[in-house]
Amino acid sequence: MSGETAFLEGGGAMAAAIRAYDWSATSLGPIAGWPAALKIAVGMMVNSRFPKCIVWGADLITIHNDAFRPILGEKPCALGRSFRDVWPEVWGDIGPLIDKAFAGEAIFIEDFALIIDRHGYAEEAWFTFCYSPIRDESGRVLGVIDTVMETTGKMQAERNGRLLNAELAHRMKNTLAMIAAIASQTFRSAETLEEAQSTLSERIATLGEAHSILTRSSWNSAPIGVVVEGALAPHRMGGGRIRIDGPPLQLPADQAMTMALAINELATNAVKYGALSVEGGEVAIRWSIGRPGSGDAFRFEWTERGGPPVAKPRRQGFGSRLVERVMAQKFQGEVVLDYRPEGLRYLLTTTMAHVAPRE
Repeated sequence: MSGETAFLEGGGAMAAAIRAYDWSATSLGPIAGWPAALKIAVGMMVNSRFPKCIVWGADLITIHNDAFRPILGEKPCALGRSFRDVWPEVWGDIGPLIDKAFAGEAIFIEDFALIIDRHGYAEEAWFTFCYSPIRDESGRVLGVIDTVMETTGKMQAERNGRLLNAELAHRMKNTLAMIAAIASQTFRSAETLEEAQSTLSERIATLGEAHSILTRSSWNSAPIGVVVEGALAPHRMGGGRIRIDGPPLQLPADQAMTMALAINELATNAVKYGALSVEGGEVAIRWSIGRPGSGDAFRFEWTERGGPPVAKPRRQGFGSRLVERVMAQKFQGEVVLDYRPEGLRYLLTTTMAHVAPRE
C-alpha cells in the first residue's frame, strides 16, 4: 500500500473503492493532494462499524463507509457524488441541516421521519443522526461527517404497539358491553337461577374461545372454519355427527364473535332438544362464498336431521334472538329459522360486501 493511501488501511470494501476511485474528476482532486483533515476523517470513518458518511467542500462530495451502504439501498453509487444528488427527494428536509453544520453548528436529531426513495418507490423511514463539522488545523469548517442509525424498525414497532393498544381498548369495551348484554338477557330469559348460571358460564366460555382465536389472528379477523370449530368444541360427540363444509374466508372480529355465540346456541339446542339429543342424529354446517367485496351471495346454513320431531318454541329467549336478529344485524343480511318436523334448518344470507374484513 502506498504511503498516500495508508490512512485507508483496514477500512474494508469502501476503503478499496475510495482508493480505486478517479478523484481527479471531482473538485477534491487526487488523494495525494487531500488536506490532512480529510484524510484523518476518512481514515477514522472507514474503520468505524457505525454508519458514517462524509460530505466535503462546496460541492458536497460524498464519501462513506461500509456500514452506510444499507442505508442507501438500491440508490446509484454515492461515492464521489454530491450529497444533494444522492438524496434529492429529502433535500428540502436535510439541506438546511447540512448548511447549519457547515456553519459550525453540530446537529443531533433523534428518530427523524423522512420519505425516501432507495428501492424504486417512496417509503417512510426514520433516522437518528448527527451532523458534525470537520475543521482543519486553523479551525475552518471544510466538511461535515454524518453519523447515522436507521430507526425505522423501532418506530414501526412503536406505532404498531400504539395501534394494537388502541384496538385492544376498543375490543375490551365491546367485550364488556357484550358480556353485560349476555348476562342481562340470560338471567331475564332463564326459568331458574341454576339454569341462568350454567347458560351464562357456557356463553362466556364461547366468547372467550372466540377472543382466543382473534388474538392468534392479531384481532383483525379470524378464519370462519376456526370460528365454527371453536364454537362447536364443547359439543363434539365423535362419530362424525357434525359435518362441516365450506371454503376459506376471513371474518371481521365482531362478526366472528357473534357467529361463535350463535353457533354455540344452535349446538346447545341441538344437544338438548334437537338432532344431537338422540343416537343417529346429525348436523350439517355449510357455507358458500362469492367474490370478495362484491354483491355475490354469502350463505351460512345449519341443518339438523335424524332427531326428534321439531316444534317452534313457545317463547323466544336470548339464544333465539341472537341467532336471528343479532346475526342478521351484524351481517346486514337475512336469517331464516325453519322449525321443520324433520329437523331445524337455519340459513343466513348476505352479500360478500358485508362480510369482507375491515381494513
